[in-house]
Order: sequence, then C-alpha cells, then structure tokens
Amino acid sequence: MAISMTAAGRAAATMLATALIVGACSSNSAATAAPTGASSAAPSAAAASAASKHFEVAYLSASTANTWLAASKTEMDKIAAANNITITSFDGQFKADLQHTQMQDVIAAGKYNGVVVVALDGVGLTPDLQDAISKGIKIVGMNQVIGPDFTTANPQVQGISAMVFEPPLVRGQRLGKLVNKACQGIDPCRVVYFFGIKGIPLDTAVRQGFDATIASNVKVVDEREGQYLGPDKGQAAMQDSITATKGAFDVVVGADQSMQGAQLAITAAGLTGKKIIGFGGSQAAYDAIKSGAWWGDLWGTPATEGTLAMNAMVDALNGKDDGGIDPGANAVDENGVTKDNLSQFTAQWAG
Repeated sequence: MAISMTAAGRAAATMLATALIVGACSSNSAATAAPTGASSAAPSAAAASAASKHFEVAYLSASTANTWLAASKTEMDKIAAANNITITSFDGQFKADLQHTQMQDVIAAGKYNGVVVVALDGVGLTPDLQDAISKGIKIVGMNQVIGPDFTTANPQVQGISAMVFEPPLVRGQRLGKLVNKACQGIDPCRVVYFFGIKGIPLDTAVRQGFDATIASNVKVVDEREGQYLGPDKGQAAMQDSITATKGAFDVVVGADQSMQGAQLAITAAGLTGKKIIGFGGSQAAYDAIKSGAWWGDLWGTPATEGTLAMNAMVDALNGKDDGGIDPGANAVDENGVTKDNLSQFTAQWAG
C-alpha cells in the first residue's frame, strides 16, 4: 500500500535527511577521501566476476551539491570503474517529492540493474523501493535510515540488499563515550549539548543513545540547537548558552558546523579550559583538534560509506546480500578522535 505524506511530513523528512548527511550544502570541494579506521573498504570478493559484465546503476543522491555526499560519490566512481558499472546520478535537491519521482523514472526506464539511494524520506520511499525490488532491481541504501527504526543498520525493507550508515542511536552512544573520556576527573562535568534539529526522530535517537551512555558525573546543564548549519547559527546559540550558564560549563558538544561557531563565541567571551567536541569528522574538525582548539570529534566517514555501498552493490549484482553495514563498527576507538590518536585518521570531507 502506498504511503501518502502531508506537505509538513515531507518537509520534516527532508530536514531529517539533511541532518543525517552531516555536511551542509556547499560548493566547497571534499577533503581527502582516504578511508580510515572503518570496516574493510577493499574491493569485494565478487568484484572479479562482476568485471566481466556491464551493469547500469542509478545513484539517487539527496543533493549533488552536498560536500559529504561528494566524498562518497568519488569513491563510488572508483569501484564502478573497476567493475564495468555505469553510474547515472539523480540530484534530489533535498526534496523528497522530487526523489520519489526520480525513483519512479528509474523503474520505468527498465535499464537499471541496481540503485544506490540516499533516501530523503525513508518511509515514504519504501513503496517505490519495493516496486523496484519486485522488478529485479538491486537496492543499496546509504547514509540514511530506510524505515522507522533508528537503532540498527540492518535493512528494514524486505529485499534491500544492503544498508550502509551509522545508526543514530549508536552515534549517540559513541558520542557519550567520547564525552566520558573528556570528563574524566571532573565531577560534576557540566555539558552544553547542541541538537542539530531538536525534536526530529534522528536527533531524538542520537540523544537517547547519548543519555544512556554518559557516566554519572556527566550532567547536561544546557541545550541548544545548531540546525546543522554553518558557524553563524552555532556562534549565536553558544553566546546565548554562555549567558544562560554564566560560563559555568566544562564541555560543549555538537555537530562540526555548530562547534565552529561555538569556538568563536567561547574565544570572544574570553573563556578558557572549555572542551569542544564535534561530530562529523570534517577537515575543520581535524585542524581544530590538531591545533588544540577542540578536545575531540566523533569521526564521520563519507568516503568509506561510498566505498562500502558500491562494494555492496557489486556483491548484490552477483547475488550476495551484505545486509547492514555500520562504517564505524571496526573503527579505531569507535571513531572517537582526540589529539592522542589523530594520526590514525584522515578527514574525508571539507565541512
């Protein structure tokens, strides 16, 4: 049965998807895209048999202007070239309705063997994906949840060959563990917590994982919202937080874009000894940790996502379903980066 969404529901789904794709729309080029500290990004075992055949694969991107997804696409192209796969890209422009139409066009074309999709509305797009699967088209989801469960990377739609993304609840747990390290020896350790977009399912799941993981000495004393935008929004929100808390906090945590702004506000206020922790793994985060301006970051791996997703598509085209793949499952320190282990990581996107 097709799922009909209201305009408000579609807008919320698009905001959710924009949030999970950590990089905001930008014309900046992606940072170096060498996969680090994640599940094996080597060509799949099925690659050799795939290379002798030619396949057509559609790539339904949430936005071709997104720097995070640009890093993913660079690695996808490498795997495709090595396996005689032609990728045709579709730009969703962060519009769930447009992506729905694009998916129907892909099915109607009758020429595509597979689809890699960054779903802007993982629930609303499900009937289209099921239609494609029924026609023998292989589906690999990347970066986005497809379905209602934000706790697992496992496929939630029968017939999807693979899902490649960090489950939001798991992200929150990893973020909580990183904050615990920053808060060792501080009791109470007062934290200012930045949501991306407060109230959307993704951010709610991240916070649930965070709250379930933080130690007893960690106390959230203020909450703000950065909206996954550039530093201006984060700077203004941090200024408000400094006023509200009278500067009485030890750690501030949020998406890389927000933390760039938080750093500016903290410096302007003359505050010292504050530990800034981002999540996203951008080049900006890498540079800030290296300089000592930030204490740490929960690493994001868009290049690794692209490699793993395209390897999963090669496997799917050869009859093997890879299932759920969390790019950070085997990463160094669960992708928790500090100055001590920074040398083991490479920024995969510009931010």
